[in-house]
Amino acid sequence: MQVIWVEFIINTGFEAQFLEAVRDQAANSLECEEDCLVFNVCRDPDRADRILLYEIYRDAAAFDLHLATSHFRQFDALSQPMIASKTVEKLQLDRARA
Repeated sequence: MQVIWVEFIINTGFEAQFLEAVRDQAANSLECEEDCLVFNVCRDPDRADRILLYEIYRDAAAFDLHLATSHFRQFDALSQPMIASKTVEKLQLDRARA
């Protein structure tokens, strides 16, 4: 399984708007993408400008498909002016437990 860990630092004044947009993106991904298994939006309790995503896809191809979806492309275009920095890490899930 492909794990995606994304860290966003949001430009001042855009925190609430970005959070709304990324929550919609998470819901769309889970609803529209069969191979998007987990999409969690995480907030740093000490920094309102720091948002992290924890995503799991069935495989790397499923993540590539995610990047090609219209809902991702719309989110990406909408959110660009809100983002000060973005870091994406791709990991392999070693073993899943319930």
